[in-house]
Amino acid sequence: MSKPIQHIAVIRLSAMGDVAMTVPVIRALAEQNPNLKITVVSRPFFNPFFDGIPNVNFFAVDVKQRHKGFFGLLKLYSDLKKLGVDAIADLHNVLRSQIVRNLFALSGKKVAATDKGRADKKALTRAENKIFKPVKTMVQRHVDTFGILGLNVDLSKPEFPQKAILNSEILSVTGEKLNKKWIGIAPFSQYESKVYPLDLMQEIINKLASDSKNKIFLFGGGNKEIDMLNSFAGERENIVNVAGKLKLPQELNLISNLDVMLSMDSGNAHIAAMLGTKVITLWGATHPYAGFAPFNQPIENCLVSDRGKFPLLPTSVYGNKKVTGYEDVMRTITVDQVVSKINSNLA
Repeated sequence: MSKPIQHIAVIRLSAMGDVAMTVPVIRALAEQNPNLKITVVSRPFFNPFFDGIPNVNFFAVDVKQRHKGFFGLLKLYSDLKKLGVDAIADLHNVLRSQIVRNLFALSGKKVAATDKGRADKKALTRAENKIFKPVKTMVQRHVDTFGILGLNVDLSKPEFPQKAILNSEILSVTGEKLNKKWIGIAPFSQYESKVYPLDLMQEIINKLASDSKNKIFLFGGGNKEIDMLNSFAGERENIVNVAGKLKLPQELNLISNLDVMLSMDSGNAHIAAMLGTKVITLWGATHPYAGFAPFNQPIENCLVSDRGKFPLLPTSVYGNKKVTGYEDVMRTITVDQVVSKINSNLA
């Protein structure tokens, strides 16, 4: 009988949404295996995602210097080995993590990697002979990875952190909540095919802001996005552009206090979901059936573009492919649909 795992390293280096999707799984793993030591191996920026999870330590990978290139990966293996790691869960499963994982396997340690289900996703997104049915979620795939190692994770009754207490620095940006409904809006994504038309987004913001009981917080990053968010906000007192004003830990604390988050198929949706905040997502070229719907959110909160008018949808898993004639698919999601869905989640 093999020796039980005492210290597992969990590798997921990027991107933001993908790292956020691991959080509910790792939280459940930690709570259901209180004697298991867990080291999350990721980029330093994502450290705050794992704050407060018992038995979890964070190992920051230095991809620019110490852990850069092949010899850097040898150092990463050595660094993790010194921590006493006796198993690896590779939730990233790319060349970099595969090398580290295989080095541990060669040294006799238990290893497992997440199967990304590429064939199923290809069948869902291809133009011909499309198989339009849900594939296994990435969250479930990560659960399966731990199962291979003999670590069972039950997500049937997920637990989330308590709403953060907002300190004076955050409140200087947000103001006190009082009896307002706090609505987060994250209108951007890495790929244009996943971004709701900005003119329609302005209409959504205007309608929500017309109700004095609502306070709207706009999320984004980078100068171009900040300028656009400032334009969305205008001079209205109940719209706050938080981009560039809060650090990541402070944004997480704010998001945990939102009544609802409106997001594209992007990282902010998964951040809100990992904190237990209600999430409404808008889908263009991509689709929740590809396995990236926010964790523990009702499928009714995923508003998808009209497949009757655009039968090739979804055309992409990640939104990085452009299909001629499909540039405006998200206009089939109406402003009233979105506002109504937000209001029903605020009721």
